Amino acid sequence: MLVLASASPRRRELLIQAGYSFEVHPADIPEDPLPNEDPTAYVTRLAREKAEAVFAELSSKSSTPPQVVLAADTTVTLDNQILGKPVDPADAARMLRLLSGRTHQVITGVALLTATSTQVASETTAVTFISLSDKDIAAYIATGEPMDKAGAYAIQGRAARWIPRIDGDYFNVVGLPITLVSALLDSR
Repeated sequence: MLVLASASPRRRELLIQAGYSFEVHPADIPEDPLPNEDPTAYVTRLAREKAEAVFAELSSKSSTPPQVVLAADTTVTLDNQILGKPVDPADAARMLRLLSGRTHQVITGVALLTATSTQVASETTAVTFISLSDKDIAAYIATGEPMDKAGAYAIQGRAARWIPRIDGDYFNVVGLPITLVSALLDSR
């Protein structure tokens, strides 16, 4: 049985859309970057730690460990600066002003853990924003949509109208690079 170590409804939807059966068991670990941690190293470390935490927890509750634990972590990065989930509306506005009129990267780290192996990989997608007015930013923040999203936006939501171009995997920006996940699952 596949176990998704995430509470993200977007990750659940993408796995269902791709035809996977799975159980959900969110990981509860600190998600702070280490000092001077590279964004790719950050998301792959968190994905691995989430998978390990859920595997250990489920194994301790049963004599049969889970077959496969899938974990992921997504961040937005601009100029090698990690833009995680905003802590408040002012932080969301700060992030959106940084992204306005620029191209940034969305990086997702993925970990697939079994009793005998751990596979870790990442996917990077470049996302371009149009220039945003303060009015655009305030109206978007008022919807509440940016508050639990890395970089303070959801490409599959209202922010879609600000994104004229991406270079890479769209589903990565949503939160789970499904082609990469499928390849990892097929290779085990």
